[in-house]
Amino acid sequence: MRLRITLLAAAVFGIVGSASAADVDRQAVIDRALSLVNAHPDSFSLPATNLSRSARTLSLSTSQATSGSDQFKARDVIVDADGTEHVRLDRFFGGLPVIGGDVVSHSRSGVLNSVSMKLATAKRPSVTPKISADQARVEAAAAFPGDINGVPETSLALYARGVAPTLAYQVHVLGERNDGVPIGDIIYYVDAQTGTILGLDDQVETAAAQGTGKSLTLGNVSITTNSVSGGFQLVDPSRGNGATYDAHNPSDVFNTSSATLYTSTTNTWGNNATSDRATVGADIYFGVAATWDYYKNVHGRTGIFNDGKGVKSYAHVGQNYVNAFWYASTKSMYYGDGNISQGYLPLVALDVAGHEMSHGVNSATANLGYYSVKDSGGLNEANSDILGTLVEFNANVPGHPGNYLIGEAVYSSNPNGTKALRLMFKQDADGRSFSCYPSGGFTASKTTQGGVYDPHYSSGVGNRFFYLLAEGPVVPSGFNYQPKDLVCNGNTSFAGIGRDKAGKIWYRALSVYFTSTSTYPDARAATIKAANDLYGANSTESQAVATAWSAVSVN
Repeated sequence: MRLRITLLAAAVFGIVGSASAADVDRQAVIDRALSLVNAHPDSFSLPATNLSRSARTLSLSTSQATSGSDQFKARDVIVDADGTEHVRLDRFFGGLPVIGGDVVSHSRSGVLNSVSMKLATAKRPSVTPKISADQARVEAAAAFPGDINGVPETSLALYARGVAPTLAYQVHVLGERNDGVPIGDIIYYVDAQTGTILGLDDQVETAAAQGTGKSLTLGNVSITTNSVSGGFQLVDPSRGNGATYDAHNPSDVFNTSSATLYTSTTNTWGNNATSDRATVGADIYFGVAATWDYYKNVHGRTGIFNDGKGVKSYAHVGQNYVNAFWYASTKSMYYGDGNISQGYLPLVALDVAGHEMSHGVNSATANLGYYSVKDSGGLNEANSDILGTLVEFNANVPGHPGNYLIGEAVYSSNPNGTKALRLMFKQDADGRSFSCYPSGGFTASKTTQGGVYDPHYSSGVGNRFFYLLAEGPVVPSGFNYQPKDLVCNGNTSFAGIGRDKAGKIWYRALSVYFTSTSTYPDARAATIKAANDLYGANSTESQAVATAWSAVSVN
């Protein structure tokens, strides 16, 4: 009997009444992808129980879980100029989300070309738990590194990151951490049969009128603000009405209840020093605009979620808070003031803003995992470093050229300009990061900080790959390394293809081929596919991608 699937697509677009032509076209692409799932069950690791189901298209008002079957919800759609369709689908089983079961269908003219996914089995577990939700909350609470403020929600899911699909409780824990990260918002996946912690997701990912921003890190910059009666606001009507707020240094960095929108009667913001609270607001606001412009002008992406909408940014969060982060739960960015006694300025540098917004782009596309996921946490952080760096180069601010140093502007003293949070070309210079891929890959971290495999350390492999792809084994000015110090296999006889091509290849791999559990070898395959798409099979660019990956020991 022909396979039938259950479709959960209407919720993606919030269909109410008649759809626009764009919605109809988009829905047609999704429908074609789901037909291909229907026609190629083995390619999508579908359970045999789907074979006996009749096809049903579910709307917002009628969507019901079908016990024993897989369902799919479209998260993203990309259509190439040649008509190739890439549809990213989140998987559900019996109405429960399958964590790590996401898939991307690649097709043209109704013919399936390939599938990107990591789930390799059609087996599904019983969805009847043996332990209670209360027991799961106890296990999650015991694993949380600090004081718990609350457990707002607990629900069932199937966990399939690196393991066969396993029934699990998703336990959302909020609190104050004591492991070096002062805030905590973690989703734990607790085995619903044994109470074992299977994995976790850290929800905090750490880093019309023309006005003048007197910024801290970039000098005076031109910014587009919103003109209102009696003055101006840091709201950008030309970029989806993204807005910047002063959070007023709450002790809880999540607390924005007292935050106020930046306003001015003069349309001049800050004084190039921290004595004016609007100074860092100008840095943040400019960084958000520069990031928006990079994604739109280079990749055709309008906003983090490609929906034309801006996001909120909060300056002055916490007290002496040495961090910046994208918070998926609120779809907002938060920036700390640093701690001058420790040598840190406010974390509002341009590459930091680009980095944090790129975490948001990742969550809207591949949704690469973070902690407790083999390799993909490092890819997640490398993705933000890579795209944040490209934002900096693309902005081309006079006197502040782009470079491959991450966060060099956050230090209060950096006379040679060579001190940075991370060196993309040689991240292992910090004594703890990796620049070469270890044999067998990275073991999924077992702690929220990740230990030696913290994503901020394992990102060095992806960062070095990108540097070599763009620039080749060329030592940047100001550093006393040799070309052989920038490669892992001794090969220094290749050239880079330039940032423009390298960036387009990386973004296409992220938006079309990466999935939530992609490993570094998967990234190699995905970027080669992306290069083939953009520049032709076995092109110079495609060969350069393979060479750069081999130079960081990803073969």
